[in-house]
Amino acid sequence: MKNILKNFLIFFLIFAAIMAIFGLFNQNAQNIEKISIAKLVEEINNEEVKSITVKGDELDILLKNESQQSSRKEASESLSEVIKNYAVPAEKIAKVDVTIGEESNSGFLLGSILPFVIPALFIIGLIWFMMRQVQGVNSKAMTFGQSGAKIADQKQKVTFQDVAGAKEAKEDLEEIVDFLKHPQKFVAMGAKIPKGVLLLGSPGTGKTLLARATSGEAKVPFFHISGSEFVEMFVGVGASRVRDLFKKAKKASPCIIFIDEIDAVGRQRGAGLGGSHDEREQTLNQILVEMDGFDNQTNIIVLAATNRPDVLDPALLRPGRFDRQVVIDLPDIKDREAILKIHAQKKPLEKDADLKVVAQRTPGFSGADLANLLNEAAIVAARENKKTIDNLTVLNSIERVLLGRERKSHILSTSEKKITAYHEAGHALIAHILPHADPVHKVSIIARGRAAGYTINLPTEEKKMQSYSDFIDDMAVLLGGYAAEKIFFKEVTTGASNDLQKVTAMAKKMVTQYGMDEKLGPRTFGQKEEMIFLGKEIHERRDYSEKTAETIDAEISNYIHNALKTAEKTINDNKDKIEKIVAVLIERETIEKEEFNKLLA
Repeated sequence: MKNILKNFLIFFLIFAAIMAIFGLFNQNAQNIEKISIAKLVEEINNEEVKSITVKGDELDILLKNESQQSSRKEASESLSEVIKNYAVPAEKIAKVDVTIGEESNSGFLLGSILPFVIPALFIIGLIWFMMRQVQGVNSKAMTFGQSGAKIADQKQKVTFQDVAGAKEAKEDLEEIVDFLKHPQKFVAMGAKIPKGVLLLGSPGTGKTLLARATSGEAKVPFFHISGSEFVEMFVGVGASRVRDLFKKAKKASPCIIFIDEIDAVGRQRGAGLGGSHDEREQTLNQILVEMDGFDNQTNIIVLAATNRPDVLDPALLRPGRFDRQVVIDLPDIKDREAILKIHAQKKPLEKDADLKVVAQRTPGFSGADLANLLNEAAIVAARENKKTIDNLTVLNSIERVLLGRERKSHILSTSEKKITAYHEAGHALIAHILPHADPVHKVSIIARGRAAGYTINLPTEEKKMQSYSDFIDDMAVLLGGYAAEKIFFKEVTTGASNDLQKVTAMAKKMVTQYGMDEKLGPRTFGQKEEMIFLGKEIHERRDYSEKTAETIDAEISNYIHNALKTAEKTINDNKDKIEKIVAVLIERETIEKEEFNKLLA
């Protein structure tokens, strides 16, 4: 309806402009005075006429004062006969320059035909535009079941060189690239390349980028669609879109179909307290049927990405469908440095900006996190009117990504500042002393995000596994702030609430998931399931008795209690060092790694 009104307005403005032009012509024509033949004869006798141009029965008169007039005569008589009939002297006629011009039909066209033609054309054009809009609506209704997959622009090609890290994932995908380039080599050996490849990894690890790079390496069309784009309110639309997608892909073969967030339609069927979802199940069934319809001659590879492989239907993961799974881990320190270099290519970094140090300070960051980090640094540098990005700006951006923006308006009172200083000093001291805790990189009492202060501990090397001793020391570090408040102020504040949540979750995992408790032994407690009912998710189902539940609670409390005793003993034995840390924090608000180590040397 909006398009129809818009087009009608455009046509109306065009019509008004045309009418204005015609009105201008008519106005110019009306400015010329029309006189009778008798008046013309009188002016000739008075020697006021300079020239007369005869165009058929029309007379264009130019007076000596440069004004214009017009008159009409009978078509059967010439001008000389008309003037002689009025007995005008010959010497008067001789002083007038009489010329014969060609009769023009433009006046007739403009004055007689166009005023009727233009409105007719306007009405015809308006009707045609309205019909076109109605046809457009009908065509959209007819394409409701068509796939909305986007074909990647081949000019903006991405290759494996544009993807840093993920070496094993790229090696797995190189086989797919080789198959798309040279399928006969595999067919001759009787080999069957996987029809579907499932990319597994945490959010931001580069699953979509790797899929695009696979297409760029193979130089084949890349169909990209999200799993949620299949699901509609009408049952059967998703299945129709799946059929249309694979139909288009077969025409463009060899090619790659990439389904992002496939768990939106590929969840396990028949699960959930609220019953099944017919539309989602039909879409999933259609995907399975289409993948079964492939043969060795159909050079189509289906890539799919998800960060929730545990909820996928088993039928998707069986051999012949998504029978190859490529795991994309978080980047290690070398990969993080390589990723930072890629994202820093178009950013004016200063020479002192050491990306290796940034990579060391960002364990657990994904590729998307690292890109966001450099983007935040660029935003800060631009806001401060800098021409380049220095090392300090990049390092501060790490804290901004981890904790949030520095809250300069959040000014602590003297007592709160002192409590925060002792709290963070407790964390830092215990992390420095306990052998299995990560070393301290920075301590600050400047508010960031929701934290009044923070202590950053970073490992000296990449860790893929954590030991029992690591957990014990980490829990003591988490309770260091709580213990410091309790020892120095004889009471605790709400500042330790987040630390208590983390230490409780850590102790629970040790007991129920990692089998690290001697009393309960090497087994897990609780089965994780996803059951959706009225929008709520129930993640765990008990598989143990109430007596065991009491034991689990008791063991969790024991771990937390022992960690608190360790934290309190460490602080009581090193009160002088706590006072040193607090004094510097109150004075400068921030202590970096080198200064902290010298302070406690």
